Amino acid sequence: MSQAAAPDGFRRQLRLGDLVAYGMAYIAPISPLSTLGVVWAAAHGMLALAYLLGGLCMAFTAFSYAAMVREVHSAGSVYGFARVVLGPFAGFVAGWMILLDYLLIPAFVYVVLAVALGELMPGIDRGVWIVLLAAFTTVVNWFGIGSTAKVSFAAVVAQVAVMVALLVLAGYVRLHHYGAAGLGITPFYSTPFSLSAVLAGTSICVMSFLGFDAVSTLAEDTADRSGRTLGRAILLVLAFATALFVLSAWVLGNAMQGAHFKSLDAAAYEMAGQLGGIWAGLALAWAYAILVGFSNALPMQVGVARVLYAMARDRQLPGALARLHPRYNTPHVAMLASTAVSVVVALWLRQAMDQLAAFVNFGALFGFALIHLCVMVHFARHVRRNVIVHGISPLLGIGVVVAIMSDMNRMALELGAIWLVSGLAWWQFRIVPLGLVASADAIDPFADA
Repeated sequence: MSQAAAPDGFRRQLRLGDLVAYGMAYIAPISPLSTLGVVWAAAHGMLALAYLLGGLCMAFTAFSYAAMVREVHSAGSVYGFARVVLGPFAGFVAGWMILLDYLLIPAFVYVVLAVALGELMPGIDRGVWIVLLAAFTTVVNWFGIGSTAKVSFAAVVAQVAVMVALLVLAGYVRLHHYGAAGLGITPFYSTPFSLSAVLAGTSICVMSFLGFDAVSTLAEDTADRSGRTLGRAILLVLAFATALFVLSAWVLGNAMQGAHFKSLDAAAYEMAGQLGGIWAGLALAWAYAILVGFSNALPMQVGVARVLYAMARDRQLPGALARLHPRYNTPHVAMLASTAVSVVVALWLRQAMDQLAAFVNFGALFGFALIHLCVMVHFARHVRRNVIVHGISPLLGIGVVVAIMSDMNRMALELGAIWLVSGLAWWQFRIVPLGLVASADAIDPFADA
């Protein structure tokens, strides 16, 4: 079978390279720099171990996503999976909770950009940069997924180059001053060892991996209708990101030993200045601002707009959000609405980046738990199942999610609970004009190539 695009649906034009570039741009190869100091402090210096655990934890979720994208072909990601497998109510809850991630992670990037530019031009309020970045990403994404994919590929190449340059500088300085001992195992293990501290660091750094899951929102933009290419892209993105992040955390974690920072939010820039002089810190801040600020938010805006579009198309949210631009084929109403929310949150929490990171992770982890549940329930109904992939792996994934969430701060858990309750209230009392959306059955989510 082949999944025919619904009238006025997305154009299927993306291939494996485009999907990987999108996922890596969403993650951002240099994203660990944004929370480097915060994770370093939380993990008691065991930076590399925190990132290694983060990658391993996300591997279970990546396998579950790769399994489900072959079964359900929906731009709604975990919302679409849960709706088909667990029913409309569970689908709504999954979509509502993943929105906490997808709506807030652009806000986090806006704040990160403001921090970077604040190092360069401290006289300008962070709020100004937040508004300018949101305007830039909206203009680029307005013209369609094709333009976003091109910018994403160029941004990924440039970010990897910047990260390599920083690692070479850090490695050279450490080896020059300390010899072979300059790059030791301390970022992986130090005494006294504290597992709770490492898990606390992991609960923060998992946000750096968020992006492999967002690739699933492009299910209706992918040329291969079977979902196999989408699944491969998800796994490749996580594998590339984990290897790069652990290597970076090992080298930079060694360079941070014994260091003192004025601001943990800006620790990466201060460290670069200590290693290579003031110009190195400024250069890194400029590179981060340009490469991440003006490119990383692009795929994030695309992802959340597609989740809103899918939920509105199924009459879970106001129908206006399901409209596509007649010329550029973009969910422009959903994009404008999500951007407005992200900007408001970014302005509100522009001085509390660590708290914003915790809020983002709560929504993502809740959604991850549901994707694991979808895999177990869906494949339990079929003869075609694998005990390890469809049973043991999802169970371990749920265990990992519970372990990480248990180390989250109280305020993040309270906000997550408030968000869930508000979603349940919307489900109970929602009034959605039926004439503004397509039928929920207009697209067959199980259709195969």
